[in-house]
Amino acid sequence: MAGDSDPESEVFEITDFTTASEWERFVSRTEEVLNDWKLIGNSSGKPSPEKGEYTSGTWEERSQDINFADFRFSITHHFLQQEYVEDEGKYKTEEDAFPLAMEDLLCMNNDFPPRAHCLVRWYGFREFLVISPGANCEAIISESKCNLLLSSISISLANSGCQVPMFVQIQQRWRRMFAGECQGPGVRTDFEMVHLRKVPSQYNHLSGLLDIFKSKMGCTLSPLPPINIAIRFTYVLQDWQQYSWPQQPPDFDTIFGGEVGGVEFGKLPFGACEEPISELHLATTWPHLTEGIVVDNDVYSDLDPLQAPHWSVRVRAVENPQCLLGDFLMEFFKLCCTKESTEDILGRGLTDEEGKDTGDISSALSKLTEPAAAAPISKLSVSNMVHNARKHIRRHRHIDESPLNTDVLNSILLVSFHPSGVIVPYTDTATRNNSSHNLYIQLKSAPSDSLTYRLALCMSLVNFYHGGLRAVAHLWQEFVLELRYRWENNYLIYGLPAGPPDLRCCLLFQKLQMLNCCIERKRARDEAQKMKDGGKESTRASTASTSTREVSPGKSWDSWSDSDDEFFECLSDQGEMDGSHTEGEKNGSKTKPDGRLHPSNNMTLLNSTEPLYIPITQEPAPMTEDLLEEQSEVLAKLGTSAEGAHLRARMQSACLLSDMESFKAANPGCVLEDFVRWYSPRDYVEEEVVDEKGNVVVTGELSARMKIPGNMWVEAWETTRAIPARRQRRLFDDTKEAEKVLHYLAVQKPADFTLHLLPCLLHAAILKLKEEGESVHSNLHCFYSIIGLSVLFCFFLSIQFSTVITQARSLKAKFGIGEGDNWNETEELKTFVSTLLEEPEVTVLGAGQGPAGSIIHRLFVNSQRSALLSPLDEDLAHAVKSEDRSQSGGSSSMSAFPSPAGREFLLRTCVPQPAPYSKALPQRLFCVLMKEEFRLAGAFSSDTSFF
Repeated sequence: MAGDSDPESEVFEITDFTTASEWERFVSRTEEVLNDWKLIGNSSGKPSPEKGEYTSGTWEERSQDINFADFRFSITHHFLQQEYVEDEGKYKTEEDAFPLAMEDLLCMNNDFPPRAHCLVRWYGFREFLVISPGANCEAIISESKCNLLLSSISISLANSGCQVPMFVQIQQRWRRMFAGECQGPGVRTDFEMVHLRKVPSQYNHLSGLLDIFKSKMGCTLSPLPPINIAIRFTYVLQDWQQYSWPQQPPDFDTIFGGEVGGVEFGKLPFGACEEPISELHLATTWPHLTEGIVVDNDVYSDLDPLQAPHWSVRVRAVENPQCLLGDFLMEFFKLCCTKESTEDILGRGLTDEEGKDTGDISSALSKLTEPAAAAPISKLSVSNMVHNARKHIRRHRHIDESPLNTDVLNSILLVSFHPSGVIVPYTDTATRNNSSHNLYIQLKSAPSDSLTYRLALCMSLVNFYHGGLRAVAHLWQEFVLELRYRWENNYLIYGLPAGPPDLRCCLLFQKLQMLNCCIERKRARDEAQKMKDGGKESTRASTASTSTREVSPGKSWDSWSDSDDEFFECLSDQGEMDGSHTEGEKNGSKTKPDGRLHPSNNMTLLNSTEPLYIPITQEPAPMTEDLLEEQSEVLAKLGTSAEGAHLRARMQSACLLSDMESFKAANPGCVLEDFVRWYSPRDYVEEEVVDEKGNVVVTGELSARMKIPGNMWVEAWETTRAIPARRQRRLFDDTKEAEKVLHYLAVQKPADFTLHLLPCLLHAAILKLKEEGESVHSNLHCFYSIIGLSVLFCFFLSIQFSTVITQARSLKAKFGIGEGDNWNETEELKTFVSTLLEEPEVTVLGAGQGPAGSIIHRLFVNSQRSALLSPLDEDLAHAVKSEDRSQSGGSSSMSAFPSPAGREFLLRTCVPQPAPYSKALPQRLFCVLMKEEFRLAGAFSSDTSFF
C-alpha cells in the first residue's frame, strides 16, 4: 500500500551544479596565469620591429605548468625584448585598434628570419603564447580534445581581455602542428595549419597556392584587393669534390712513417682530416611581388634565381670534424686521467733493476755527503753507476720491447735540449712580445722557447704518433736520466733562464730552474777547488778550513743548514785584492778584515774612522713554490705561543745570521748600529743636535722596535762571529737540492708529469691558433680575454676554436681568398667569408651579380657538372661566361642550379570578413614546399561586431 511505503524511497539524489568542473578549473587557471604575467588589456601602440630585429634581438620566454584533471600542460610565453620610449603623440593607442599580433601579420621587415621559433617564421609574431602537453604526456591527437582545448583558450582570452595570440600544440611533436586564436575589440584571428607528406600536384606552384588563399578568404569583392607576395627558394650545395683534400698527402720518407698531418718535433699540427663544411645553403628571395607581376605555374616560371633581387647564404658545418690539433689536445688530456705508474706501464722487471741501481746510487750519495768528503764529486761515482745501470737495463731489454724507437728518441732529445742541433743559451723572446709574455704568465706555463715548452710539444707528438702511453713513459724516463747525466757532469741545462725559479711559471719549469741553479753552484765550487788544487791561496784555504771547524758546533743562532761540514766557496775575494788585510794591520786591529766587496759610499764606522765596507754575502737559497708552501705549513704548525714565535723567528733568520757574520768579518770593530745602518737604514734614526760649543752634530740611535727586550737582532748579533761568506756553512746545499729535484722527477707518474705539461701544451695551442687564425678569423680576441678563467676551460675552448679556424680556412679556399695570383682579394669578399661562420645568415651584396654571388654561382655550376659526370655543355658554358659579364640568360642559367631544396611562399592581404561591409582585416598564408613536406600555416581574421 502507498501508506506503507518506506519514506527513504521518496528522497531523490541532488546534483550540485554550482561545483566547478575540471574544464572550468583549467580555464580559470589559464586566466590566472595571464593575469600574473600582466598580459591583460590592449597590446597595440608599440612601434613596428626594425628590419632584422627578429634575428639580432633577444628572445625570452617564461613557462608555467597547468593541469587539466590529471593531464599536465605547460603554458609558455615567448616574446621579443624591445626597448622603446612611449610617445603618446607618435604611438597613440585607440580603444578599437587592432591587436599587435594583427599588425605583425602584415609587417614586411622580418620575413623569413633565419633563426627563430617556427611560429615566428610562419606568422611574424613578436609575442605569443603556446600551450603544449607536458614532457611525459601523450600528444593531443583526438579531434574532440583539440576542439575542447581551443574552446578553453577562446573563453580565457575573452574573459581576461588578453590580446596576445595563444596556440595549442596538437598531433605529434615532430609535426609542429599548432592551432590557436587571437582576440581583440570586435575582431578575431583564427590560426589553422595543414601538414602533408607529399606536395599535391595542383598546389606545387604559386598559382595553386593563390587559389587556396582566395578560396579560404571567401571574399565576394570584385576585384579583390591586391595580394602581397614574398617568395624564397633555398638551394643546397653539398659537393666539394672539385677542391683539394684538407691535408697534404703524407710523406712516407719522414720519421712519422706516413702519418697524416705529420709535423716535425717542436711544432703542433693543424687542419682537418675531412671536409669541415658539409653544406652551403643559398636563399634567393623576391621580397615584394604582387599577383600578375610574376608567373609560376605547372608550365612556366619566371622565378630565375640569378634574377632574384636578394641573395643570402648560410653554411652548415660538420658536427665534430676530425681536427688534428683537437685530437692532439684530447689525447694528451687523456694521459692526465690515467692511474697507472711507470712501473705498471713499462713492466716490473725494468723497474726492479732500476730500483737496485737506485739503491746503490743512494748509498753512493750518502757516502759522498759525509763530512770527510771535502773534495768535489768524482765522475767515477754517481755518473758511472747510472751509466752502468743504463747499460745493464738495455742489455736485458730486447729491441722489439722498446716503446720508443731509438732514432725518434734521439731526435726528441736533440730538439728538447739542443734546438736546431746547436747548443745555444736561453733567450727569452717572450719578453719582447708583451702579449705572448702575459700569456704564459696567465696560463702559468713556460716561455715559448724554453725546455719545458718544447718537452710538452714532443710529448704530445710521441703520444699521438709513436706509441701512446708507453712511449710517453719511456721518454720521461730518458728525459730524467739525461738531467741526471747533466747534473753529474756539470753541464748546464740550456733553454732555461738564469737565476732563481720563476714562480710565475709551472712547477716543472721551476724544478728545472732549481736543478740549473744547483749545477751553477756546483760548477763554481769545482772551479774554486781547482784553484786550490793548483796551489792558489793554499794558505788561506787551510786557515779558513781550520777556523770553520772551530765554530762548526755553533751557538743557538747558528745557521739552520743540515750540512754542518760543507762550506760555501766564493769565486773570488775582492777584499784581499784591494789590500784590506794591510789596512787592518796598519790600524792595529786585532782581527784582519776579510770578505770585503767595496766601501759603502762615505759611511764610516761609529766607533772608529774606518770606512764601512759592504761584505761579500751568500745569495739566498732559491725555492720553488712547493718548497715555499711546505715551509709555510711548517711555520704555521709552530702556533702562536711565545716559544713558537721565537722558534719561527730563528728558522727564518738563517740569511740574517750569514749576513751578520759576513759584515763582522769585513768590518772589524763594528757594532750592531753599523750593521743596521747598512742592512735596514729605517731602523737607525738620525737627528741633528747642537753641542755646547754651538756646533751641529748628527747623532743617531736604533729604532724603537730594535730596543724591545729580547729583540732577535740584538741576540743574533751577540752570538755571531766574524766569518767571511766563503767559510760559512752553505745556505743553499746544491747537492741535496739537486737530488731532491731528480728524485721528484723520477717518481712522477705519467698522469703527474703530463698534468705539469698541460699548461705548456695549451700555451702552444693558443699560439698556433693565433698564427693560423690571424688571416681567417678576426674575433680571436674574445678568446684571449677569458684565458685567465680556467686552464681546463681554455683547453677545451681551444679545441672548439681550432674547428672554427679550420672551417674558416675551408671557406676561404672555396671563395678564392689567400692563395694564387688570380684569386679575388677584395675587402668586401673577405668580410663576407669571415662573417659566414659568425652570423646565422649573411646577405650577398649584389645578389647573383656581385663578386660573392658570381663565385657561389660557379660553385653550383661545378657541382652540377660533377653530378652529371659530363663535360660542361655549350649552353651551360655560355651561361657561365654571360654570368661573368653580368648578362646571364634565363633558361641556360636555370640549369646551373639544382632543384630547390625548399620553396616558401608568403601571401597576405586585407579583406573584409565575413561580409562586404565588415572591417578590412589582415589575412595571411605561409606555404612551405619541400621534397617530403607540404605545410600551410594560415591566419584568417574576421569582424565579430555583428556576428
